[in-house]
Amino acid sequence: MEKPQRTFWQIWNLSFGFFGIQFGWGLQMANMSAIYEYLGARADQIPILWLAAPLTGLLVQPIVGQASDRTWGPLGRRRPYFLAGAILSSMALILMPRCSALWMAAGLLWILDASINISMQPFRAFVSDLLPESQCTRGFAMQSLLIGLSTVIASALPYLLTNVFHLTQTRAAGTIPFTVRLSFYVGAAAFLGAVLWTVFTTKEYPPENMAEFRKQKAERAGIAAGAREILASVRQMPRTMRQLAWVQISTWLGLFCMWLYFPVAVARNVFGAADTNSPLYSAGAEWAGVCFGMYSLVCFGFSFLLPVLARKYGRKATHALCLICGGLGLLSVAVIHSKFPLLLSMTGIGIAWASTLSMPYSILSGSLPEGKTGVYMGIFNSFVVIPEIVASLGFGWIMNHLLNNNRISAVVAGGIFFMLAAALTHRVEDVEDLQQAVGALPRNVAATKS
Repeated sequence: MEKPQRTFWQIWNLSFGFFGIQFGWGLQMANMSAIYEYLGARADQIPILWLAAPLTGLLVQPIVGQASDRTWGPLGRRRPYFLAGAILSSMALILMPRCSALWMAAGLLWILDASINISMQPFRAFVSDLLPESQCTRGFAMQSLLIGLSTVIASALPYLLTNVFHLTQTRAAGTIPFTVRLSFYVGAAAFLGAVLWTVFTTKEYPPENMAEFRKQKAERAGIAAGAREILASVRQMPRTMRQLAWVQISTWLGLFCMWLYFPVAVARNVFGAADTNSPLYSAGAEWAGVCFGMYSLVCFGFSFLLPVLARKYGRKATHALCLICGGLGLLSVAVIHSKFPLLLSMTGIGIAWASTLSMPYSILSGSLPEGKTGVYMGIFNSFVVIPEIVASLGFGWIMNHLLNNNRISAVVAGGIFFMLAAALTHRVEDVEDLQQAVGALPRNVAATKS
């Protein structure tokens, strides 16, 4: 099927649900480590408490991707999953800040992450479903733009409520601040509203051969058949996807180190808070949210440049350079002792984040077999969550025995992982580069190559 070119606003509408999804992620990333410490967690306990995020992604994303490939109904193929995940996520966001015990917060994080993954995973396939190959980079860049915009608001919201709207309340020991609770309520509304916008403004293409689609759906019905299809897809993984896997693993190890420890590192190492009951701790955690908002703002702005840079320098070179900027940003945190220079460090992270949210998926999309985009996007996202599981299970031991619970050292380790990911990017075979190389050859040579 020849897919028509989409206008800017049509691409905006089909991507807008990601604004809400990332609002939920942004609140979680900026606040969960501090919430755990508010409820009594130690630094070496934080990684295992975050285990819910990657483990649910590993389990849910391939299943949802494979299921959405085989779905067709009144809402289409991907949209039923957007909507179901949004409803469940909004409920979890409302309940999360009302937790009064560590086990409650950890349990709700499992529910929240599973629900977000139900919404998020099909969105990657949604772009490939609806856009022609020539617009895929623009579509994924649009997702980066909206992710950046929503994370700016979500990350900085507790700070804004405290310092602009003056909504602070006296906080008892072992409780979650009022501004954090209110931020999660706002996030629930934003999540559901943004997903509903995409559901009602964007229609999907039905299968070209409905009879064949129904036949394949019947053949793949059942848990066992679904599991066999996922395992077969893993064995037949395209070469480009295997190479990108190592880039993703290194990148997300770096990101996870940052998300785990940057907020509490700012509170304790930069602001000098002695414990979680100190006013400096709350101020530091709020400033870390501003820093996360800064890198998301950079992500928002830089997303406009990504398609231009990718066309001029190639997707691989663009992605590698962006990852180097992120690595330098995290490494610089080791020598910063006041709050404002942290915003400069976050500029590098924002550049890397914008590219991470779009370039790997753009490179991947051209190498995937038709009709299996959903399952392969789900499998690809396992290379995001596997390193996070490894970090969740093992980084607590490293913090306790090797890094002496020094939170800044954990952030610096994230910068090293970014540099490794940049080096690994050069090994990736981009289908677009290969096509351009063949197109540049004389016609008789190109025919031989193909």
